[in-house]
Amino acid sequence: MASQLETTGTLERRLTLSVNPADISSKVQERLRSMAKTTRMPGFRPGKVPVRLVEQSYGPQVRAEALGDAISRAFGDAVQEHGLRVAGQPDIAPTEAQKDAAEPTEFTATFEVYPEVKLGDPSTLEVDRYTASVDDKALESTIDVLRKQRTTWKAVRRGGKKGDRATIDFTGKLDGEAFNGGSAEDFPMVLGEGRMLPDFEAGVLGKKTGETVTFDVKFPDDYGAEHLAGKTAQFEVTVKKVEGPELPEVDAEFAKQMGQEDGDVEKFRADVRSNLEREVRQRVQSRTKTSVMDKIVGLADIELPKALVEQEAESLAARMREDLAARGLDMRKAPPVPTDAFNEQATRRVRLGLIVSEVVRENALQAKPEQIRKQIEEFASTYENPAEVVRWYFSDRDRLAEVEALVVEQNVVDWLLSKAKVTDHEVGFDELMKGLA
Repeated sequence: MASQLETTGTLERRLTLSVNPADISSKVQERLRSMAKTTRMPGFRPGKVPVRLVEQSYGPQVRAEALGDAISRAFGDAVQEHGLRVAGQPDIAPTEAQKDAAEPTEFTATFEVYPEVKLGDPSTLEVDRYTASVDDKALESTIDVLRKQRTTWKAVRRGGKKGDRATIDFTGKLDGEAFNGGSAEDFPMVLGEGRMLPDFEAGVLGKKTGETVTFDVKFPDDYGAEHLAGKTAQFEVTVKKVEGPELPEVDAEFAKQMGQEDGDVEKFRADVRSNLEREVRQRVQSRTKTSVMDKIVGLADIELPKALVEQEAESLAARMREDLAARGLDMRKAPPVPTDAFNEQATRRVRLGLIVSEVVRENALQAKPEQIRKQIEEFASTYENPAEVVRWYFSDRDRLAEVEALVVEQNVVDWLLSKAKVTDHEVGFDELMKGLA
């Protein structure tokens, strides 16, 4: 049936829809007859329940469902007729003239549409591109980390120094009274790691096996335990053992432990370098992508559909609830996660999504099959059986969609880097490996 479209705001639209009562009645009778074949009622054999009795029990529900389906079809037809891109769910209500009718057949659907995105000139944007390299120093530093992970300890007769492991018994007291959590036996601590308070480490440093010492420890004002924050406690510590670290040599045995089956040390170093280069490449790509996405939002000034922002905020809140539950928090007892706390983040994500979608559409940056395969093969190259990993990705549409999204993002990054004013930055290896930007 014909529909009327009104513009009630920049993005808000209202459609007036009509549904045919005869069509609804026909659908209701059709559903009731179908239900009568399977409905069970006392006194009747299956399939022999009269339609009029089924209607008495289920008529209102069936009529509401049929009316809802008719409105949904009418709305879908109207959206197609007017060429609309609907953002969010419509608000359906009887028209003013139909509100008092027993069975309204005329409705309004109020909703938002997607905004028109007019992209600006990308050459006016300034973005940062990051690079980094893996030199011999970075390689040796990484191998040292692998060696330290396999440290063995050997007892020494000297006083403990930084890097040594001391095994201790200790008792802490406040005003002469032992406090909860202030005592332990056979407690291992690596001197110089900074895992204990500075005063505590200083008190143990230099002590030999068998020594017992007493010293004060000042707790920071912002210490996590309120009963200790800002206070000074007295600790009695007995050093039961001091051990020095022994790191494995980088030899054939070590190479085998690290997965190099034939124990070839040079192949092991080559593998480590290759893995490092892959990790460095991923991290600088991530930094560059963040820079691009931060700037690409400036390509268009658009009004956002409120419905999309609300949906995104609710999605972010739901993820937070799922994350908290996964960490063991009982969400039934926890305070609610307020959706509006995510409004700012949701607004940015919706804006970015709309602009990136238009960039992709306007510049034909959709992921090509060969790009998707190349990305999957790169993921698979880090596994023992790459072919099996490739099959695993291609066997699931959702996994493929995730890879496709990554490829599209990279296409957008590459596109903007080719158009914008780019400033290159060389990132030091140590800084880069502290974490993603």
